[in-house]
Amino acid sequence: MVNRPDNSSSWVRDKIFLGMSFGEYLKSNVTLGNGIAALILAVAIPVMIYRLVYGLGASTNLTDTNPWGIWIGVDILCGIALAAGGLVMGTMYYLFGMKEYHHFVRPAILTSLLGYIFAVFALLFDLGRYYRLPYPMVVSYGLTSIMFLIAWHFALYIVALLVEWSPALFEWLNLRKFREFFSKLAVWATVFGVIIAGGHQSALGALFVVAPGKLHPLWYSELLPVYFLVSAIVAGLSMVIVESMLTHRLFRKQVEH
Repeated sequence: MVNRPDNSSSWVRDKIFLGMSFGEYLKSNVTLGNGIAALILAVAIPVMIYRLVYGLGASTNLTDTNPWGIWIGVDILCGIALAAGGLVMGTMYYLFGMKEYHHFVRPAILTSLLGYIFAVFALLFDLGRYYRLPYPMVVSYGLTSIMFLIAWHFALYIVALLVEWSPALFEWLNLRKFREFFSKLAVWATVFGVIIAGGHQSALGALFVVAPGKLHPLWYSELLPVYFLVSAIVAGLSMVIVESMLTHRLFRKQVEH
């Protein structure tokens, strides 16, 4: 009796474990970086649970007078700017035809997608009533609110990034027809994403334009939306450079460039 190879186990080994056995894959992940990440999670998970159970005030000492902590400036204002690499690289490749940068497009789009997803996840801990996060989508339509615009743009841009990234996913799954279909949609998703991303990157700056009393006069300007957009373009490109360098060093056996 001839033993046929198990296609499912072969697929898992090639696609999930990168051609290594399960034991080899586990050993390859025992690194200093993963160890540091595990220590951070060991401290962060109990803190996150404490915040969700006892509330924002008990865990941060924030009040209605000072409702935003310093991490708002880190995870939303800075984090979203750093996630603009997908916007810049997608525009350069799909709209301006700069094909020489095609090696950077997929990593940049994936980095942007993860950045936006993590930013939304972080909002669960930044908002006092985190369970009302989807309210702007289905319950309360604040059409004159900048926060409403940002919430909708975040959601729509995540959808656009998913469409742009999906050809790589379907290529990985060997689904050729789906890959061809979504590859055609990627150009239109990029056009849509340029409008959406440019809008909410500027809107993050507009948050401070409508609240001049919250800013020192040295930092206040009516051009803050423009400054935020330009800063996001530069920060996004910087993140693409750092991400490409780290990817090449850590996964040089799995990637060609």
